[in-house]
Amino acid sequence: MNRTTAPPPEPLTAPRRARASIAVVFGVHGAVSGSFVTRIPWLQDRLDLSPGQLGLALVMPAIGACLAMPLAGRVVHRHGGRAAVRGLISLWCLALALPALAPSLPALCAALLAYGATAGMADVAMNAQGVEIEERLGRSIMSGLHGMWSAGGLVASGFGILAAHLDLDARLQLAVTALVLLALAQPVCRGLPALRTPEGAEEPPRFALPPRSSLAIGLVGFCAVFAEGASMDWSGVYLRDVTGSSATLAAASYTAFSLTMAVSRLAGDAAIRRLGAVRTTRIGGAVATAGGLLVVAADSPALAIPGFALIGIGIAVIVPLAFAAAGRSGNNASQAIAGVATVTYTSGLIAPAVIGTLAQATSLTVSFGLVTALGFALVLSAGALRLAERPTAEHAAAPENVTAGRGRATRPDLG
Repeated sequence: MNRTTAPPPEPLTAPRRARASIAVVFGVHGAVSGSFVTRIPWLQDRLDLSPGQLGLALVMPAIGACLAMPLAGRVVHRHGGRAAVRGLISLWCLALALPALAPSLPALCAALLAYGATAGMADVAMNAQGVEIEERLGRSIMSGLHGMWSAGGLVASGFGILAAHLDLDARLQLAVTALVLLALAQPVCRGLPALRTPEGAEEPPRFALPPRSSLAIGLVGFCAVFAEGASMDWSGVYLRDVTGSSATLAAASYTAFSLTMAVSRLAGDAAIRRLGAVRTTRIGGAVATAGGLLVVAADSPALAIPGFALIGIGIAVIVPLAFAAAGRSGNNASQAIAGVATVTYTSGLIAPAVIGTLAQATSLTVSFGLVTALGFALVLSAGALRLAERPTAEHAAAPENVTAGRGRATRPDLG
């Protein structure tokens, strides 16, 4: 290609602005999730749902996400990265108001299916943006972005808990929250790169199954998300039934685990830059395994709580690294990320049921023996995330001198 046709260098401040913008987008996405979770008891009471009916409804977001995420690559291809993130995060914010408006269980299931579909597609688009911005900056940022997601969820859940304490109608609270988050996300998206596809590039299929290149990466994420889902959903029950803790201490376990994940993700980029993706994953797997062994051996909360904390610390950076590796595994970053996300989130769909079924047949202690084994599997499979180290390897010599014309010069509009 003639050098005179390459796009002019992007100002050095643009990648930093893009990083701040995508961090807020991740925070908004997490805040939507955190807002919804706190009002689930209200939904159950309003519709008079049995535990089984509520469980059926709560499976719908994961099903919706898994069905819709393979469509995200086509959306990004057709509309460009910035427009895709803006549109999909807006739909995700608005979808927050739908479940509280449902008058019946079938309507709630339909609302949660749409809620999950918009969540999954927005997730793919914003992670593709995160990978691109990470490459431009030449240093790891994906763990911190996922830390912002966790932080957004924690802050929003705090407001949700306050609304529940004040006995506010969830229809009003979630509608107002949706509009506030929408108003926050819209201007922030202007700072994102457009990431338009080069002219003549082949359009992705309308619905693409996960590519083979993403399966090994997705399986690493599968192990981490299984451990995360099992710990979040069952840690309180484990503390109550196995270690005999109080109801208050058991209820606080979710918040403590989420906080551990958020802090570890926010600090994770420093470890990744120093150790690399593969070594960080192996160390994280070893820490998660040690945590699982503590949980399995625990006969009191004094052992179980540190065990769950170590699981959270160990798996915190694995999913961000999996998305980073997926984004560099082929020419279509959004399609590869969608494939990894589909495999990974399937784990979150089945983990609570697998733990419950195994506990019914044996015991919760045996169930968390499986979680421990999956933590150790991260040590063995860490090499699948080697591609996540590429930004540091390529740009270590001059990490700040990254321009739009470097690495992706074939794109006519990079922001």
